Amino acid sequence: MNPGEYSLRIEPHGRTLKVTAERPLLEAALAAGMNLPHSCKSGHCASCRARLLSGEIRYPHGRPLGLSEDEARSGYLLLCQARPLSDVTVEARHIASVADVEIKTLPCRIARLVPLAPDVMQVWLRLPSVERLPFQAGQYLDVLLEGGRRRSFSIASPPHDSSLIELHVRRVAGGGFTERLFAGSSAALGEGALLRIEGPVGQFVYRDGASPLILVAGGTGFAPLKSILRHVLENGIRRPVHFYWGARAAPDLYEEALLLEWTEAHPQLRFRGVLSEAAAGGAPHRRAGWVHEAVLAEHADLGGFEVYAAGPPALIEAVRTEFPRRGLDPQRLYFDSFDYAPDAVPRS
Repeated sequence: MNPGEYSLRIEPHGRTLKVTAERPLLEAALAAGMNLPHSCKSGHCASCRARLLSGEIRYPHGRPLGLSEDEARSGYLLLCQARPLSDVTVEARHIASVADVEIKTLPCRIARLVPLAPDVMQVWLRLPSVERLPFQAGQYLDVLLEGGRRRSFSIASPPHDSSLIELHVRRVAGGGFTERLFAGSSAALGEGALLRIEGPVGQFVYRDGASPLILVAGGTGFAPLKSILRHVLENGIRRPVHFYWGARAAPDLYEEALLLEWTEAHPQLRFRGVLSEAAAGGAPHRRAGWVHEAVLAEHADLGGFEVYAAGPPALIEAVRTEFPRRGLDPQRLYFDSFDYAPDAVPRS
């Protein structure tokens, strides 16, 4: 091996990869086509937690927030932040239904751009006619940028309607890619622009079942839940769905009208918009406050539900902490933590 390069053995998959001293273990696994459990890639959500079986690792910014001292002492690590100091063997969770999906790198063009809110753009991507991108409802893809940078976006369209791929892109200050989507200049990315994408990625996916669902979105965390909603409603899956969407003010519920149409067409769906910085404005489907508190106010016992949550780390942490106290089985809580970051950071 080259200096500064180590072997990474991943069990129970039985795969051995090469990884450099400066590369996160998760990034090396994903680059090799292994779709290991992960979500935020920023050390908050702990989805990528694995056990260190041998070798030494380091964290460039100290122990991640998503890993407790007790877990670290017990031999656990977070793959998204850990860098190797030697040859390393780890034991990572295996999710066959997602791991079996092939991760592809494909060209695509921007087919359509639709402003949904002042800081949210609906982006429709068209793949080459000979290509398809099989994915599961809830997964995301990476847009590959110059210099090895990438930006991650959840897929808002459902698997059964994927002739165009729908993304919801929030404008990020200092994010060159997102600002070019909103720019009205020669540097803008407009319809017809060529992009390269990689995906599908992620273990935040819809699971078959019969129990009622609670879906909790914060901001553009609506995107993966829109994919799940359409998958359930349009495929005739008869599960009750309680959908909660948290935002600052009414304009940030940027597809509220569509959700109200769906509640009229599908009696199994209930929708609640929750505004943290504005009054409900007399709309019966809205309330003021924090979105996770709205769920708790309307459901005294969460024991019979499955919960899917997507949004900023503070929302995910609140859901992970508070919902099990109301009876939710932690094994029936699925989440996707969004960190809005500049293009240099892999996963948003």
